[in-house]
Amino acid sequence: MFHWLAPWILSEDACRLLGYISFRTAGAAVTAFLLAILLGPRVIGWLQRLGVGERVDGTGSQRLEELHAHKRGTPTMGGVFVVGAILLAAVCWLRFDGENRFSWPGIVLIGGFAAVGFWDDWVKLHNPLKRGIGKREKQGALTALALLVALWLLVPAGLQAGLGGPHLYVPFLKDIAVPLAIGYGTPFLLLAVLVLTGAANAVNLTDGLDGLATGCIATAAVAYAGITYAVGRVDWSTYLLVPHVAGAGEMAVLMGALLGGALGFLWFNAAPALVFMGDVGSLGLGGALGYAALVSRTELVLLVVGGVFVVEALSVILQVASFRLRGKRIFRCAPLHHHFQFGGMPETRVVVRTWVVSALLALCSLALFKVR
Repeated sequence: MFHWLAPWILSEDACRLLGYISFRTAGAAVTAFLLAILLGPRVIGWLQRLGVGERVDGTGSQRLEELHAHKRGTPTMGGVFVVGAILLAAVCWLRFDGENRFSWPGIVLIGGFAAVGFWDDWVKLHNPLKRGIGKREKQGALTALALLVALWLLVPAGLQAGLGGPHLYVPFLKDIAVPLAIGYGTPFLLLAVLVLTGAANAVNLTDGLDGLATGCIATAAVAYAGITYAVGRVDWSTYLLVPHVAGAGEMAVLMGALLGGALGFLWFNAAPALVFMGDVGSLGLGGALGYAALVSRTELVLLVVGGVFVVEALSVILQVASFRLRGKRIFRCAPLHHHFQFGGMPETRVVVRTWVVSALLALCSLALFKVR
């Protein structure tokens, strides 16, 4: 929006400055951070007045409920203000003209996933007999939104139209690209649903300790800001031997907003947390990461960038599968961060060490991006 308004109110030099993705990325990050800082206390107070507090019951583990007993009643659904800050910053700093055809779908996806999370949180907090909406309802709503956005990318946005449609690129192998546009784009639609809903659910599972998911989101956002910027530039993508996606560089601005929003939320979410993001935040933020991977055609790289989220989700899958097939558990408790808690590791140490791992994975993804 600022880029569109600039010719009417700013000088020619200022208009030129707003044309740079790097400047608008920094602007989006600072704007989202400041909005989160300003909105945070007001939303937290509003949630307290509504009595919207964290529930620690119904987990199926008495030990876990004892470990988290001190969190009972802490305001949750704080994702309302972090997602709001991200979307407002994105609308202000993104461009929606010309080849920048990926901006609106990203905004729709983040807002839609956050709305599903809000629905789930509301049911969970206002019905003591439920832990949220049903799994089928939740996954069905996320899948419907993911399909809508994927169709938008495939047809109106024309993702990689010049190459005959989107392809799945394999990291480290520059000559392997699996076409996804065959069968009216069915493979791409399936992959999009897997990436978008998978990223959202993985972040949701990781959001179990003060600041854990938020810090990991911030490091992943930095990595994907660099990746999307590189993919969106012809010269950089040619040098790095990665597929060029015209307009993908604009997603760096969205990642800047994601970074700023995450840091702004961490201001209140760091231990001891004053607020939790709830599903409304984790689903929206996770969806944003998946969307950046989808647009930049780096779905497999997301497994490295979001390695912490992947491991957390896998720990739950393995735990459930092992218990159903063998009647035995692999971990003391799943997701994985609870396994370390049950082992006696302080919560803050679990969180900080996970942040370190997440930062290293983000650096590895950028370093290995050149390996072909």
